[in-house]
Amino acid sequence: MTKMLEIDVFTDVVCPWCVIGSARLDKAIAALPDDVEVVVENHPFYLDPNTPEEGVNVIEMLREKYGRDPREMWERVEGEAKRLGIDLDLSKTERRYPTNKAHTVTRLAKPLGIQFELSKAIANAYFLEHRDIHDDNVLADIAVEYGMERGEVLDAINDGNELAITEQLATDAAAQGIRGVPFFIFGEKYALSGAQPDEVFDRALAQTIDEL
Repeated sequence: MTKMLEIDVFTDVVCPWCVIGSARLDKAIAALPDDVEVVVENHPFYLDPNTPEEGVNVIEMLREKYGRDPREMWERVEGEAKRLGIDLDLSKTERRYPTNKAHTVTRLAKPLGIQFELSKAIANAYFLEHRDIHDDNVLADIAVEYGMERGEVLDAINDGNELAITEQLATDAAAQGIRGVPFFIFGEKYALSGAQPDEVFDRALAQTIDEL
């Protein structure tokens, strides 16, 4: 008998640790038995809801926030990425962009069952291809690759009502106590915060599945 495992994922596409956390979740899911069907639902979270339309210089922003050169902080996340086979060089990601449009596209992809894959694709476009993921055409190009209609995507990310829904969901996530991402909820029971080691993901999934 097939078991259905629901996983809620809170990430932001400009969060480098979310790339690591998503990759580790993928590994844990891939190791599950064949009789477990996984449904992943993505939820919006804004790493910085005040990012201006034109974006901000990442190095300057982090230096002002932490009072030191961010390259020292990047070494750890880049090292973790390399261990997962991800060639992450954060010095090449010069600007951080607003993510309301990216989250809106991902939210509207739910009926297609591709939210998690699409979210990862947008994050990869940002971190690995250094593209402007607030640009309408960049987002539309990625969405089309995952089966979405270009015109519908362009309409949605320029629709004030759709953007407002996304913003409210991101606000709700923060109001629920989620202070940072990645954040995962397994089977509506167990929460996992941060890009935890592989064995932590494995244990969380195993415990959740045992109680299904």
